[in-house]
Amino acid sequence: MKKVFTGKDIETLLASGKSLCAIPDNAVLTPSAKDAIREAKKSSGGRTVSTKPSKAIQEPIVPNYEFQWKAGADPVGSDALLAFFNSPELRIIKERMCDIGRRIWAKNYCDGNGGNITVRVGDNLVLCTPTLISKGFIEIEDICLVDLDGNQVAGTRKRTSEVNTHLAIMKATPDAKSCVHAHPIHATAFAIAGVAPPTCLIPEPEVFLGEIALAHYETPGTPENAKAVGALAPNHQSIIMQNHGVITWGKDVEDAYWKMENTEAYCNTIYIASQLGHGLNTYGGNKLKELIAIRRSLGMPDKRENLKECELCDNSEFRPGVVCTMPTPAAPKTASGDDAEALVQKVTDMILQQLKG
Repeated sequence: MKKVFTGKDIETLLASGKSLCAIPDNAVLTPSAKDAIREAKKSSGGRTVSTKPSKAIQEPIVPNYEFQWKAGADPVGSDALLAFFNSPELRIIKERMCDIGRRIWAKNYCDGNGGNITVRVGDNLVLCTPTLISKGFIEIEDICLVDLDGNQVAGTRKRTSEVNTHLAIMKATPDAKSCVHAHPIHATAFAIAGVAPPTCLIPEPEVFLGEIALAHYETPGTPENAKAVGALAPNHQSIIMQNHGVITWGKDVEDAYWKMENTEAYCNTIYIASQLGHGLNTYGGNKLKELIAIRRSLGMPDKRENLKECELCDNSEFRPGVVCTMPTPAAPKTASGDDAEALVQKVTDMILQQLKG
């Protein structure tokens, strides 16, 4: 079995006087271990520090964190499930989930025990964060393992009740390997207002998010909420849940989290732009067609690809907040000659009365 090195293991190794060359070539390095290695190289004062023999320059790649399991090979029995749950491969995924938890907490996307994270690791197995825990302080040992029906099969902490919404998304589309749920302020404001963000405004969200959906309100954690959200998942990777928050999905936990960041940044920008008093300028359906083509070339779904240009960029349902203006003050009323004479007489009578008293 390959040895797993964590950040703490790297620190211990260096503290013992050994160099990074002592790390085996086939070792499994967790994200924190890679960070520790980078720090060690940085603090070496410019000296070359290598963990492996130098090799020829390789073709640049884009890292892929998607977990690949063998279909039909889920572990069976408590011992096999426990061994799989504690395997080096799943430990790496758990560490990534904890890292994402810290990031959504640091960005103020969740408060208290809000938010949840899931990663599918088998035909019928999903890692998930537990209930009643701050995502900013979650540890590897806190992660749970459930089946696609929501039954917990491993882990010492109780799984979240909202995992069923994540599972509904995964059942609805096999491409959903990870889900992130949170309550980012601006996107949740759209959820409270019951407003889906408009389109054709910024290219990047159209490519990396597609059309953001709005799911009607159902009580969080209920089968009804799972059904409402799951029905939208095949055509939408970012779903605003009315009066609740946001849930996004991707091929891995990093991908799902990026879509959460994209959604919140987009809603924030739209909100600010809508307050400037100049309207929102769209770039038109023909340009959106080009962006949809880029999105599809990246392997992401978009139900709008078969729509006509005239059917795109319809933001008629988006109503920015009402801009209040001060009413123009009415001109003072001019008294007529008779009214002025009567007023003077009334004041004169009051003065004479005071003098007699």
